[in-house]
Amino acid sequence: MLSSATNRVFTFTFQFSPSLKFSAKTHKEFRPRSLHSSIMNSASRSSPREAQVNDTGCGGTITLEEWQGWGCVSPVPSIVNEVIHDMKLLENNIDSDMVFGGNGGKLQGDFKIQEDKKHRAKYQALGDSDKKFQFFSARQIACRLLGSRGYLCQKCWLPMEDCMCSKVKPCSLWHGIRFWLYMHPKDFLRQNNTGKLLWQVFGVKAATLCLYGISEDEEIMWNTFKDAGKANVWCLYPNHNIVPKTVQDAISGQSPADLECRHSSITRDRPLNFVLIDGTWSNSAAMFRRLKEQAKLFWGEEDLPCISLAAGASAMHKLR
Repeated sequence: MLSSATNRVFTFTFQFSPSLKFSAKTHKEFRPRSLHSSIMNSASRSSPREAQVNDTGCGGTITLEEWQGWGCVSPVPSIVNEVIHDMKLLENNIDSDMVFGGNGGKLQGDFKIQEDKKHRAKYQALGDSDKKFQFFSARQIACRLLGSRGYLCQKCWLPMEDCMCSKVKPCSLWHGIRFWLYMHPKDFLRQNNTGKLLWQVFGVKAATLCLYGISEDEEIMWNTFKDAGKANVWCLYPNHNIVPKTVQDAISGQSPADLECRHSSITRDRPLNFVLIDGTWSNSAAMFRRLKEQAKLFWGEEDLPCISLAAGASAMHKLR
């Protein structure tokens, strides 16, 4: 059974029958009891590593092939490559290598100290709040990309030696539904993130990654919503300001046969779009506010339709 880390908004559960066998840094083989323990074990034993900034032949910039290899569908964000370019210049100027470590590709060592001073100064100089927000998101993503190169599998986001891609069985999602995983940059390329399973299983066309604060991603998502219409967009989020609705409400409470008949001519072009917020509870509040702001720009009102799932018997699932 696979679930995400504690205190997260989005969880998606899959069960895999075969056991996974991994190799530890000591080359001692072991067999974990669950896939969840395997992911957590991989995430907890990352050693410091230098950034691989020259493998693309582009001076460290992110190519479209690499960007979309991580699960993204948008063009390469220009601001992400700008951040990487600035980091490379700083590395050359101070003669100190970029070193990353830990779960999430965090900067370490002397370079971290110097880069932290530089990015804080640039952040303060931007002035415009939206530009600050985009810069914050881009820097988070740039660090995770550089810290994950040559270390994590692009598909499952686990260390190469622990790759679980062969254990994931792709399947089709009903053509009348499309998932949008609205992910916080701090959760991008996290080894213990489970949202990535959506597009691994259903494919990027049925389950699409949208990174919070990346304009290229958000533009694709909202242009799709504009074409679909507000009635076909739902957010899975506990909005306490309105009466909660269920998944049945989203599909008009009709039987599967009636629904298939009614939507047969339009669902392939205008499916029901479900936004799944992937972030901690504290981050999700800001992400939901941004969704409402965008909804007001597109539809003139910020009351984004929300649905909630029926509470299960488990107290932990009720908390989530």
